[in-house]
Amino acid sequence: MDIVVKGRKTEVPERFRKHVAEKLKLEKIQKLDGKVISLDVEVSKEPNPRQADRSDRVEITLHSRGPVIRAEAAASDPYAALDLATDKLEARLRKQHDKRHTRRGARRISASEVADHVPGAATLNGNGSIVHEEEPVAVPTKKIGSLEVKGEGPLVVREKTHVASPMTLDQALYEMELVGHDFYLFVDSETKEPSVVYRRHAYDYGVIHLSTDPMVAQAQRSPAGGALGG
Repeated sequence: MDIVVKGRKTEVPERFRKHVAEKLKLEKIQKLDGKVISLDVEVSKEPNPRQADRSDRVEITLHSRGPVIRAEAAASDPYAALDLATDKLEARLRKQHDKRHTRRGARRISASEVADHVPGAATLNGNGSIVHEEEPVAVPTKKIGSLEVKGEGPLVVREKTHVASPMTLDQALYEMELVGHDFYLFVDSETKEPSVVYRRHAYDYGVIHLSTDPMVAQAQRSPAGGALGG
């Protein structure tokens, strides 16, 4: 595995390059991700004196046969920024490692165990017929934000509104990896429609595009059973 250290609008001293090789422990990284190919470390400098406490930025990009993983941090000097970025990278690698092992360790359940593992699943008797349960007592509903919630919950609702600039699919994937989430909502710069990129099984990505159908929207606005004009 290769480690490439480069500077963006700044010189990278040899002492820092050696420190990067010592800080990024290859054995530990390869243990968490055995498919890693290379590591890119980019150092940049912010000349604005008002941002002296965040003047040095380090971005680490891990390339492997799986998803690209990025971690970045800013501090008053490049060594501190490297320490912070390395901690973020290891945390994301550990998360991916644990997720893979959880999937491998999952076992199939028998038909008799379905009701114990899947909420709301039908219960079968010895002949394979569905056991019908009594109708549940009506549960009171309440309004939380824009949702109707039955019973007491528990349910935590938090609504957020973000101002988003249109971006390409590649930019959306980069932002998703940057924040370390499993999905990312964005506005497609080509279609100008909301879309979602998400991480699928193994190391694949998926994307969902939403498009507006004027006929469907008009039908939803029209009252049901309207009279026809003569």
